Amino acid sequence: MVIRGRTAIPLREVKLRASRSSGPGGQHANVTASRVEASFDVEASDALSPTQKARIIERLGPVVTAVAQDERSQTRNRELALERLRGRLAAALAVQRPRHATRPSAAAVARGRAAKQRRSERKAQRRPPSGEL
Repeated sequence: MVIRGRTAIPLREVKLRASRSSGPGGQHANVTASRVEASFDVEASDALSPTQKARIIERLGPVVTAVAQDERSQTRNRELALERLRGRLAAALAVQRPRHATRPSAAAVARGRAAKQRRSERKAQRRPPSGEL
């Protein structure tokens, strides 16, 4: 199963477990185990590098699971669970770009000051005249 780029994990490292679904397929007369739970033990994986393992464990924990019970078919739920697991692992492996602090432009600062001045004038007009009481 390809996670992102050249990173892939073999399906033998993913444990699939089927159980009764609470949604579609779990309530009809011939009850089937259509709910599928896919779990991946990050620490025991041979396919990931130590840095990838550390990144995933930091963000998702040592065991990553994904559950699907949307469809009546166990096969379709298996596909959905594997796709969700792949998505969670890909998101955990993504390296976020560092944020660089920026400053507002001179025009933005001027607009803010002008808006503040207009607000101040509007509120000043609401007050009663100061000399009359």
